[in-house]
Amino acid sequence: MENYIIETENLTRCFGSQVSVDHINLRVPKGKIYGFLGANGAGKTTTIRMLLSLLHPNEGSIQIMGHSLKAEREQILRNVGSLVEAPSYYGHLSAYKNLKIICGLLKLPEESIGEVLDIVRLTPYAHKSVKGYSLGMKQRLGLAQALIRKPNLLILDEPINGLDPAGIQEIRNLMLSLAREQGITIFLSSHILSEIQSISDYVGIIQAGKMIFQDSIQELEKKSQVRLSIITDRTEEACKALLSYGAEVKRQGNELLITVTDQMDQAKIFNLLQPFSILNISEKTASLEDIFLELTGKEGGL
Repeated sequence: MENYIIETENLTRCFGSQVSVDHINLRVPKGKIYGFLGANGAGKTTTIRMLLSLLHPNEGSIQIMGHSLKAEREQILRNVGSLVEAPSYYGHLSAYKNLKIICGLLKLPEESIGEVLDIVRLTPYAHKSVKGYSLGMKQRLGLAQALIRKPNLLILDEPINGLDPAGIQEIRNLMLSLAREQGITIFLSSHILSEIQSISDYVGIIQAGKMIFQDSIQELEKKSQVRLSIITDRTEEACKALLSYGAEVKRQGNELLITVTDQMDQAKIFNLLQPFSILNISEKTASLEDIFLELTGKEGGL
């Protein structure tokens, strides 16, 4: 438990007869960036709303920082910053004055304002009205609002939605520095696979409310290993020969797809296939997009 900042057990939420989140068991390691990936409508926002106690689960439990969210809601949420959908702010006021209002509501020292504006790189625009800000700057102000309470955990729902490439890069760099330099755990939802891949240490994939993958980004990337596509004169016998030596083989009609690993490299594969006539050979590498589609069973994009 102490290694995880978020743990859920069989977390479930229904809307009428529709199951939006279906018995999911999240394991979010401390001090890491956890990418919560899924197509729109997969259950990401519903899960986040339950983690922030904005929705109550129909079943299951949530532990944050080793404590029950149900039993210790207020104490836990004091240490959690969040940005769900678009940030809220008073457009006619400056970033500084928007943050001053939050400090007043949360009984926080005003000295924190300069620090968070520095972190999100808005200090030069601190006293300009927010209505003149770009979309990326408004998102950074949303992050400043989430950071003002100096949280241990930051929960972000689709924080790069609608941003241009420069804005995306700004938010990405900011999240990386918050995790690496400030030690803040970031739970980040997105439907964009490349975004999750570029910054996450761990990944959870949700599909139709169910968790279908949860592990390190390295484990997900391992699934993109090189495969040899080989057609021989005696498919079944060749397949058995490879399997008997521990090769990872998938048969598709008369084609054999063999995963290349350190233990089963190309030289060893060809050696094992010496007794057979090789009619055709090619190399295939699954991209992370392919892996996502294979895991989710979707043939189209996100």
